[in-house]
Amino acid sequence: MAKKWAKFPHADKAYVYDGAALKKHWDRLHRGDCEPFPKDERALEAWRLYHAGEFQNAVEAGTSAGGGGITAAIKAQVIYANYCEKQEKAKLALFEEAAEWASSRRSAAPKDANAHYLYAYALGRYSQGISVAKALAQGFGGKIKDALATALKLAPSHADAHSAYGAYQAEVINKVGGLVAGMTYGARKDSALEHYQKAVKLNPDSAIARIEYANGLILLFAKERLDEATRLYEQAAKCKPADAMERLDVELAKSELE
Repeated sequence: MAKKWAKFPHADKAYVYDGAALKKHWDRLHRGDCEPFPKDERALEAWRLYHAGEFQNAVEAGTSAGGGGITAAIKAQVIYANYCEKQEKAKLALFEEAAEWASSRRSAAPKDANAHYLYAYALGRYSQGISVAKALAQGFGGKIKDALATALKLAPSHADAHSAYGAYQAEVINKVGGLVAGMTYGARKDSALEHYQKAVKLNPDSAIARIEYANGLILLFAKERLDEATRLYEQAAKCKPADAMERLDVELAKSELE
């Protein structure tokens, strides 16, 4: 990380969880990703920085801590890349590096659901950046699907993985059509919708679960279900964020409604 990252644009003291406050709010903060409370104080500090929106410091702290701290580092990097990095080339490099870290973490800790989920997230965002068609041609589709399936097997209540699995299927169907998507990539409309709905049910306070669901409806049905997608965006915009990432999600929903 040679260059200094942009500052989180919505700094708020409400996202700073000092002392015992982080443990007290942990379940709410991690309802989407089922991340267990860290035993290592250094990993915990990386998560504290992440929730406050100090993404670059969270990456440095997490990679320095190693072990479970790597998970916090990966998540901080992909969230920063997705929402805050404006240069496309730099964004792709951040996703690619994060995918490499997550791949190593998967090998080191195969029962860590978030190692698999974040690998899929990083590779998925990278794929969107180079185009879904190119990503499928390079075999990324199967890797993303397998990683998400593993994450959900390890953590069936992982709302974010359900959203991501829905998005994977919706994007593949949109790109290659329902028949080829089903036969070649195991992607189906009814399955995509089921995963989106489960994500919202598992994490009812989540803006991103609604945003992903809305985007999926547009990919799968175009204007046919635009009203429903708009309602989901309106609900997302009204969600109360508990940390920096959730604030970025809410702001995204608001910007799409303008």
